[in-house]
Amino acid sequence: MRIKWFSLIRVTGLICVLLYHFFRMRYTGGFIGVDIFFTFSGYLITALALDEFSRSNKFRLGDFYYRRIMRILPPLLLMIAFVLPFTLLVSKDYITDLPKQLAAAVGFSTNIFEINTGGTYESRFIPHLFVHTWSLAIEVQFYLVWGFILYLLTKITPNVKKFRIRVFFASAVLAAVSATVMYLRAQSLSEFSPIYFSSIAHIFPFFIGSMLGSIAGIQDLLPAFSNSVAKHWNKAGAVTFMVLNLACLFALAYVLRFDQRKTYMFGFLLASLFAACAILGANILHRKTPNTKEPFIFTYIADISYSVYLFHWPLFVIFSKIYPTWLAALITTILSVLFASVSFYFLEPLIRGKAVSIGKHKITFKHIVAPLGLGLTLAIGLGVYLCLQAPSISSLEKNLLLGGIQQDADQLSTTYVQAAPKPPKKENAQNSVQDDGATIIGDSVTLGSRKYLLDHMKNVDIDAEGNRTMDKAYNVLINAQNLGRLKRNVVICIGTNSLDDYQQQTEKVIKDLKPGHHLIFITPHDGHADSSYNSYKLAVWERTLPKKYKFITIGDWDKVARAHQNLFAGTDGTHFGGRDDISKLYLDCIKGALTRAEKTPVKK
Repeated sequence: MRIKWFSLIRVTGLICVLLYHFFRMRYTGGFIGVDIFFTFSGYLITALALDEFSRSNKFRLGDFYYRRIMRILPPLLLMIAFVLPFTLLVSKDYITDLPKQLAAAVGFSTNIFEINTGGTYESRFIPHLFVHTWSLAIEVQFYLVWGFILYLLTKITPNVKKFRIRVFFASAVLAAVSATVMYLRAQSLSEFSPIYFSSIAHIFPFFIGSMLGSIAGIQDLLPAFSNSVAKHWNKAGAVTFMVLNLACLFALAYVLRFDQRKTYMFGFLLASLFAACAILGANILHRKTPNTKEPFIFTYIADISYSVYLFHWPLFVIFSKIYPTWLAALITTILSVLFASVSFYFLEPLIRGKAVSIGKHKITFKHIVAPLGLGLTLAIGLGVYLCLQAPSISSLEKNLLLGGIQQDADQLSTTYVQAAPKPPKKENAQNSVQDDGATIIGDSVTLGSRKYLLDHMKNVDIDAEGNRTMDKAYNVLINAQNLGRLKRNVVICIGTNSLDDYQQQTEKVIKDLKPGHHLIFITPHDGHADSSYNSYKLAVWERTLPKKYKFITIGDWDKVARAHQNLFAGTDGTHFGGRDDISKLYLDCIKGALTRAEKTPVKK
């Protein structure tokens, strides 16, 4: 039995996910699309289990696991086979750790793999091609645990009424425990990916769906629910209720942010509750529109939604490094829909032993054994080749790692020299400036080019670190200032990782810098940023500062980089460590700003 209007739930989840991945800075909370899928999956599995128990007074655990694996695994394997050839279009950095990625994906443990490797959708570097299979991992883990619990409950429950009650309370307890774990863990974390990927903390949407499934299922319904639908609901009310909750989900997709604590404390819970209410509304609407046919476009998108989800992420990661974001999103959508349609309507039924009609011809699995076998052989061969070629660490990460090690060594050497006994000298209380050189405080962009800058600049100290934000740069500046190590020219190369309070934090840097210094801001550049990005907004605001503060000079790296985008080919569009052509542009931008700063007064 197919419930009409459930398609809208799946479509909403898919749209939220696609908007988030394609236009992350505008639809910052679209990741809740996965929670919509989770809630719907929990509802569906539990409702079907109740229907089975109502019919036969049994729940066949083996059949349940078989159906689930046959629904999930074939599209996953087809996605991997289809996607791997596209990796030949980009550098080897895009297949970093590929053997482990593939093993985690097909072993349904990607969430654990990403926690251990520090993976995230919000990565400033090249994200893993199969990071999105973290949701499949949690889903399969839910099936294993919840399926077994349902099986045990059927063994100790004499009738469907008591089974329904026990399922509801078991779901409620597990949902409460999981949501509480996420709430408590969010209190003490600044990096939220570990709880986002956590099987324990992020499994509660399934159980919220299960609670609803035990009350308002598909065929076997709670009598009180059936009576309520008959007496108190009409078509208009059901439509209004469903649409209102779907609208709330889209609102959350627009306002939530991955890096905000409130998202984990309340956001995911709200998304799951709104999704459950939307499912309830769709269920009621189905029963109030017995003669209405659901539009084909809804059912079509819902049918292929799982496969589109599988295909879109790796394709977008690849194409977004070749084409502008809008074009990459368009190509990704077209190919994902095409591949997903072939997978869902043709290959998957054949693999499950069903015949597929094409025109007047009926095709069975035996007709595709040879081409499918050849395709899988080629895919496996290509997969083995790519795994052998895959680096264990990307060139960017390697460059940053070496830069960090060299910086640590330099700082250790400096500390040793400064700790050596020196004859006492007369203090100049008026001046905190060490000398006429430059102190550069930067983030991962500066860290990647640190060696090049040191090789081509004199009398310069560089302190750079990956993921450094302006508030962290402020702490570095104040520490160097208190130790008397701050040179006359202070260069701030920060902003790629700008948070919402970028203006407030930058004003602190300006205010608390002691007299006697020039302050130079190098505008941040993100190759994929548009006017909605904080890094872009920071650059625009920084350009206004010299009019207000005479001791501030701007080195407009963002403008320079945008004028030479062709040089960034093969990079992530932001980092360029190890590329001398871009490093020279970066060097010239900083040196030019220092030259202009010498013609301005120091801070009084």
